[in-house]
Amino acid sequence: MRAVRSAPFAVIECAGDLGDLEIDAWNGEAERIFGITADEAVGRRLTDTIVIGPDAEAFRRSLAQPGAPIRCAHTRKDGRAVVCEWRLAPVLDDGGAPIRLLCFGLDVTEQEKALERLRESDVILRAILDNVDTAVTRMDRDGFCTFHEGKNLKALGLTPGQFVGMNVFDEPPAPMDMEPMRRAVRGELVRTRVEAFGMAWETCIIPLRDARGEPDGAVSFTVDATEAKLREDELKSRLELIERQQQVIRDLSTPIIEVWDSVLTLPMVGVVDSKRAADVMDDLLAAIVDKQARFAILDLTGVELVDTKTASYLIELVRAIRLLGAEGVITGIRSNVAQTMVSLGLDLSGIATVGNLRAGLKLCMQRLAASAAAARATAPPGAASPGAPARGTASPGAAPPSATSPPRAPARGAPPRLPGGGSG
Repeated sequence: MRAVRSAPFAVIECAGDLGDLEIDAWNGEAERIFGITADEAVGRRLTDTIVIGPDAEAFRRSLAQPGAPIRCAHTRKDGRAVVCEWRLAPVLDDGGAPIRLLCFGLDVTEQEKALERLRESDVILRAILDNVDTAVTRMDRDGFCTFHEGKNLKALGLTPGQFVGMNVFDEPPAPMDMEPMRRAVRGELVRTRVEAFGMAWETCIIPLRDARGEPDGAVSFTVDATEAKLREDELKSRLELIERQQQVIRDLSTPIIEVWDSVLTLPMVGVVDSKRAADVMDDLLAAIVDKQARFAILDLTGVELVDTKTASYLIELVRAIRLLGAEGVITGIRSNVAQTMVSLGLDLSGIATVGNLRAGLKLCMQRLAASAAAARATAPPGAASPGAPARGTASPGAAPPSATSPPRAPARGAPPRLPGGGSG
């Protein structure tokens, strides 16, 4: 007994009959495990010291079958629970009868707690694998599959454990993309989504690391993402529909109308913000180029409010129209809109502004007529304006002048012409 007094495990020597053992020796580790000193333990019955607690009866039964290890839960002197693994060795006399009993106990309380946590984790994992539509695969650091289970395996056409022993770096037995697995084993977090067997599958492959931070394989989770994909597609479709509806609303709120040859009108209604003003600029400039317009009328009669940035947009729009070779005309500016433009110090001196749409259209027609007259005035003699017969020629189908035709009446206010060409 002296040789094991400092042993890292409990050593208890008992004497007497197995049914009524008395403690004869009690080492230091036994003191630490049970909180009972040797002076307190020696001389007491074994059943009054360690053979108490939830597993007392199991320990008593093991006394009759020494040699086999047994784990028992005991109650310390302070009331705390402790778990020990025991090996019992009887000491026999010359005739082979037991006269003493040596009890060797190892404190496995922390191991038992760790095992209980593992058992709890296994219960949780099993509940997930059996009831949740998922498939779980574990690869070690060398790429070998060590775990492959889950409810989804059947839907994938696989059986539990089918991939165990396979290596992700080898050529797969069936057409499969193993690159995501390989990247995860190397230490990269990977997410993939594939469609197979008429369903959508989403896989998250999580790299694992050991205590030193080195790659230690990976775990992959595959879930059925079919419903999520359907909802995603439906949401995308709805968003596209909303976008188309918004585009229709924008087109209706800012219609571009060709009211006259080479004259476009953009009547605006409601509140004009920066987004709407930017859309107007894009649409109107494109229409001017497409229609080869000479004038663009911005009718603000129905505009109730503009912000400071929008007012600047409108001025920039007129300048952009000029760069395309056309002229912008602003009509129907309300008093509050005019105050906003003035407060910003915007220069409108070079921009044509009139009170209403009718006046704006009249202005454009006058300028178109003036431009046409100027073009005719600068044309060389004998040149015909487009669509008109040349000077001195008769229009096709017109009767030739007759000598008997009555003379043309003089213009109003002109002196009467006398015979012989004179005037009276």
